[in-house]
Amino acid sequence: MANGAMYTGIKVFAGRGSTDLANRVCRQMGIELCAARTTVFPDGELIVKLEEDVRGRDCYVVLSTCEPVNDNLMELCVAIDCLRRASAGRITAVIPYYGYARQDRKDEGRVPITAKLVANMIVAAGAHRVMSIDLHAAQIQGFFDIPVDHPVPVHELNPRQQLPHQTFHMRSTEGRFHRLHERAKVVLH
Repeated sequence: MANGAMYTGIKVFAGRGSTDLANRVCRQMGIELCAARTTVFPDGELIVKLEEDVRGRDCYVVLSTCEPVNDNLMELCVAIDCLRRASAGRITAVIPYYGYARQDRKDEGRVPITAKLVANMIVAAGAHRVMSIDLHAAQIQGFFDIPVDHPVPVHELNPRQQLPHQTFHMRSTEGRFHRLHERAKVVLH
């Protein structure tokens, strides 16, 4: 476990759909997950209330925009706005899965580039930085007007590294298929 003193001043919050992940991150860092409450009104609107002082602090909000995509995306934007209005020093949106990422180009007429729209929403809400594991395509980083961290898993940096014997399945997309295909070419040659 990391030394919690190293992370003094950092505040980590979680959206409703990512509390398990955020708790594991905080355990690794040796800090407590900060308290926030999301309440849903009868008409489906939601409000996020922080239970911590964040003035001038380095804040992270962890929320994957997976299913239900629209609910999680709205909760993320509301949480970021809440942190901004509470005078957080810096806000980083930690988005393990970036919803709408497959809509990253205009490949026919009369279709949106929704990945760019979502990037604009996150920036407009008040995020200073984004961290995401699954962007679908590297070009999405360019949709943001703020820094984007898109870390590469260690086994992709060193494709000859032996992976643990644990197996997992994930949905395949064209972008992911391309990355896996490129990795396979390196391993097999």
